Amino acid sequence: MSVLTRPRIAVVGSGPAGLTFARVLHRHGHPVTVLERDPAPDARPPGGTLDLHEGLGQLALDKAGLLDRFRALARPEGQAMRILDVDGTVLRDWRPGPDERANPEIDRGQLRDLLLGPLDVRWGRHVTRVEPGAGDGVRVHFADGRQETYDLVVGADGAWSRTRPALSPVTPRYTGVTLVETSLDDVDTRHPDLARLVGDGSVAVYGVNRAIVAQRGSGGHVKVYAQFRAPLDRHPEPNPNPNPDADPDADPDADPTDTGTDVGPDTDTVRTALLSMFDGWAAPVLELLRHGTAFVRRPLYVLPVGHTWTHVRGVTLLGDAAHLMPPLGAGANLAMLEGAELAEALATGSGEPDDTVRAFEERMWARAARWAVITAAGLERLVSPDPAEALAVFDEVQSS
Repeated sequence: MSVLTRPRIAVVGSGPAGLTFARVLHRHGHPVTVLERDPAPDARPPGGTLDLHEGLGQLALDKAGLLDRFRALARPEGQAMRILDVDGTVLRDWRPGPDERANPEIDRGQLRDLLLGPLDVRWGRHVTRVEPGAGDGVRVHFADGRQETYDLVVGADGAWSRTRPALSPVTPRYTGVTLVETSLDDVDTRHPDLARLVGDGSVAVYGVNRAIVAQRGSGGHVKVYAQFRAPLDRHPEPNPNPNPDADPDADPDADPTDTGTDVGPDTDTVRTALLSMFDGWAAPVLELLRHGTAFVRRPLYVLPVGHTWTHVRGVTLLGDAAHLMPPLGAGANLAMLEGAELAEALATGSGEPDDTVRAFEERMWARAARWAVITAAGLERLVSPDPAEALAVFDEVQSS
């Protein structure tokens, strides 16, 4: 692509997908604008950790020229996984080998800062609508009334994408499973028994239609997720969503602090409700909930398996905006690889950019559909009437 024919490109959203797309374009010397509604990179807590897979997220970072820097930050020991019975009996205890780097963990904040680097991010630019076919390109509308025009707009703006309606009328549906998230800080000093319980990676306990999962991050931080099947109107949360403009959260693996409901001053009420829900489980497991500092409700939503759209010139989607699926480790990895592949194809291709985008969409749809089937089946088994199904899922993964 010559300098004279370079299209004006914007990506909506500064999550892993959008930043990877922009960083790969930047590496190839192609300008790209990142449009992000947050006023600053540290406006919200960055969330928990991600395990980046060798053939997906790590491959994307390699295309961005960041793989060595990622490896310096990542925690291979975070691949450890312990599974307990509800009575506290250890059922499985997987620990990575000294050279195991298939799926090392990295904090979301560290990954964000790694990808941001020199990128041109327009902070505080809340996109409300994307309008293709607007004469001289694709018109982007902002909440403050401003408009900008680009040749290509890439929607990497998550589950409740404002870009998606330009391509598809489909909206996410509730899976029947909700997470309630809480956190523990300085766990090694303040809660050494729980630090040992969680170990270097994660600990999970599966019961009938519910689970508790705790995952260690860096700096002694632990995220805890209580998971259960329930209708949307039957959650352990006494107050409504305090942000009337926020959509229900879709996937903590995608954007963990964007749209969840912070239960605020009723923390004790929620904690009591959760402890009642998990009554009879081992005391050390329940301590993970007792010591939580705040609670955020996250109903899990998905897009239909095999979601596609009729190609529209100048607009496309990445990641959760295109194929929202359950948070079982695939979403961010797929999104990053998609961003890297599309950027690389645009930067190095010699043909019409719209043809490049069209071919990319076909490849993305096929791969995402396979993963959507896998993750949908996985969620059904992990939060199911038969806890043995959850154990079988991990046995299958470990043996593959």
